[in-house]
Amino acid sequence: MTEFMRSSDAFTWGMESDPRLRSTVVTVVMLDRSPDWDEVRDRFDIVSRAVPMVRQRVVPSPAPAPPRWEYAPDFDLGFHMRRVTAPAPGTIDTVLEMARVAAMADFDRARPLWTATLIDGLENNRAAMVLKFHHALTDGVGGVQIGMILFDLSEAPERHDLGHALPDATPPQRLRGYRDTARYGAGLMVDALTGTLKNAPKLIADSILRPVDTVSSAAELAASVYRTMRPVSRRGSSLMSKRSLIRKLDVLEVPFAQLRAAAHRGGGALNDAFVAGVAGGLRLYHEKHGVTVGDLHLTMPISLREEGHEMGGNHITLMRFDVPVGMADPEERIREIRDRTAKVRHEKSLPYTQWIAGALNMMPRWYIGSILRNIDFLCSDVPGIPVPVFLGGAKVLTQYAFGPTIGAAVNVTLLTYVDVCTLGIDVDTGAIPDPDVFMDSLAAGFDEVLALGSDHV
Repeated sequence: MTEFMRSSDAFTWGMESDPRLRSTVVTVVMLDRSPDWDEVRDRFDIVSRAVPMVRQRVVPSPAPAPPRWEYAPDFDLGFHMRRVTAPAPGTIDTVLEMARVAAMADFDRARPLWTATLIDGLENNRAAMVLKFHHALTDGVGGVQIGMILFDLSEAPERHDLGHALPDATPPQRLRGYRDTARYGAGLMVDALTGTLKNAPKLIADSILRPVDTVSSAAELAASVYRTMRPVSRRGSSLMSKRSLIRKLDVLEVPFAQLRAAAHRGGGALNDAFVAGVAGGLRLYHEKHGVTVGDLHLTMPISLREEGHEMGGNHITLMRFDVPVGMADPEERIREIRDRTAKVRHEKSLPYTQWIAGALNMMPRWYIGSILRNIDFLCSDVPGIPVPVFLGGAKVLTQYAFGPTIGAAVNVTLLTYVDVCTLGIDVDTGAIPDPDVFMDSLAAGFDEVLALGSDHV
């Protein structure tokens, strides 16, 4: 049976008719030396057997079915894995420039949606790995789980059993897509009928016994779905108004313990302090340009991943809400962000994410763009690996993740590694033409927040 894209993955795939909305993710792994290349290739081979999508491509389906995953008949590990020598001066900026170019380039859609490039010849004999993959392939948490196959806990590589036989990648029969689409449509009807039969008795009983509560609950759900689907008609920032295809990547590191202490001081979680730091940076950036700023529109991925979910695929939903960027007091900002984020995390529409995405997939592309292009910024918090790890015998010094802007001015992704929070900043230079000024502002915004935790570390 063909494996169709889940509706949320089909949504990210379909919106890329506008290249500004591409969902390309780039991860940079900094290493203390060049790893054993054969060992690294072997690990990726193991990953490709454990996660089917690593060997699969995306092919279109006849309407109304979404695109489907199909094993690439000409899968070539050597195409996806490259090894290059860094040009001078071989610094982190050299690596980020190579990652930037990778982030802006589209995939070869006749092949699986990922590449891994080892960069040798960095200063102090160090190396780096640049991983590029489409967000439909996996989400941040799934990527960390895949990393646990790639990485070792010691310098001596562990032996891994291949475990999975190679799949049959023969081209499908000509009419198979139509047959599978018919089965897909029939499956939707069965699911809808089953759900109706299952829920109808309870709904009828609730309508009789608690009519007011039933109507109120339905109205709340409808309002929640509307908040999820509604277009954003205008950008919150008059300064960051343009959009382009040019990206600039940069990084920032903040101490995990101090950021967590600042979050507790403000009565929030680590993510609240993280968003407060980004918001502070945005406020300072606007102030440097003499522009007053209030609330800005934020898109924040919320993980729906549960125990037992496969590593591949996207198990997130994108929630949009306004953040008090203009609020100068960092402690008050953390509290307000905590309250607003809590409301979003308890939206009644969350269990219906796939249904909502399916509805959006049937809407015109311009409507999808209207939902995304007027967002001001994105923040994503990915819990990383809490202990030092190794890749092909080389020690992983740090890791950075860069999420796509998908129509926003900037995406800031927090990835924890051991005792450090690394920030990967993906800037649309059409919206932020002076990224160095923005980076200074962002660092100052986090200094405001970290000061709250300086006495608690």
